[in-house]
Amino acid sequence: MEATAEALLAWYDAHRRELPWRAPPGERAEPYRVWLSEIMLQQTVAAAAGPYFHRVLERWPDVGALAAASLDEVLQAWQGLGYYARARNLHAAARIVAAQHGGRFPDSEAGLRALPGVGDYTAAAIAAIAFDRKATVVDGNVERVMARLFRIETPLPAAKKAIRNAAEALTPETRPGDYAQAVMDLGATVCLPRRPRCGVCPWSKDCLARAAGTAESLPVKAPKRQRPVRRGIAYWTEDGAGRVLLRRRPENGLLGGMMEVPSGPWVEEGPPPEAPPVEGAWEPLGAVARHGFTHFILELDVRTGRSAGAPPEGCVWAPIDALHDYALPTAMKKVVRLALAGKDRLI
Repeated sequence: MEATAEALLAWYDAHRRELPWRAPPGERAEPYRVWLSEIMLQQTVAAAAGPYFHRVLERWPDVGALAAASLDEVLQAWQGLGYYARARNLHAAARIVAAQHGGRFPDSEAGLRALPGVGDYTAAAIAAIAFDRKATVVDGNVERVMARLFRIETPLPAAKKAIRNAAEALTPETRPGDYAQAVMDLGATVCLPRRPRCGVCPWSKDCLARAAGTAESLPVKAPKRQRPVRRGIAYWTEDGAGRVLLRRRPENGLLGGMMEVPSGPWVEEGPPPEAPPVEGAWEPLGAVARHGFTHFILELDVRTGRSAGAPPEGCVWAPIDALHDYALPTAMKKVVRLALAGKDRLI
């Protein structure tokens, strides 16, 4: 194997992507921007994360400003990015950095891993890119590059150790931050999942999978299990004054801390139990809101009703025309859209 970091860095110097969180050539990246982008990129592609990055940075230009924001504000700004635990961890980590580290991010992988939401990959990426520490970065793009370069045919996730060993062997002492971004760029723009652009790859002549004609088949992934379906009942409750009942979900767990159209338990077997938030007569809307989460598919049967008076504990009356001001996850926005079908009001 003759692939070298130097060859990849030469390619990167000529072909690096322009990304909003990336520092100009020769300049050190600002840790806050690197951390913010890496949290967003954990489950989001760069093109989708870009607009959110700009909006968050404009609203909270440094970690102190983000720490001073409320969780509701952060969750509302995060709407549409999904995986909302990232937003809760982002807010919690900002407060720790501001309160315990004087607004300065830890500059080691170990120190970064102590922050909420920062695992091995994210800690390595921040350490390398923001502080130029020698750290081995392995995300999905890097896994694909290494599996092909070294022709690692063991299916994932069993192949992860071999892939990491291969990645560590190539990580250089010099320019580790640029190298980390270079290998991720290579996977994102050249070593593509389908129809890899081997003709322009700086490691093409050293790629064992290309030599064997198996590049596109690697990495081998274990078959995906079919996602189960969970069902529940969502209760759209209006008060006659242009307001709808919303409830805050528990801080811990799926969609933690976000607002929802109150719903009963989500179950995989049998009819979903009825659990209306208030007493009253409930009419089936005749529509089901369907949303796919990572590990299951959710189907919510929407029912409508009316109520008045003070909201139950944990609930608020929200003006229907101002629902965009509330941190509603996509699954609940689908419930809202169904309930408002035929009306002129949309969030």
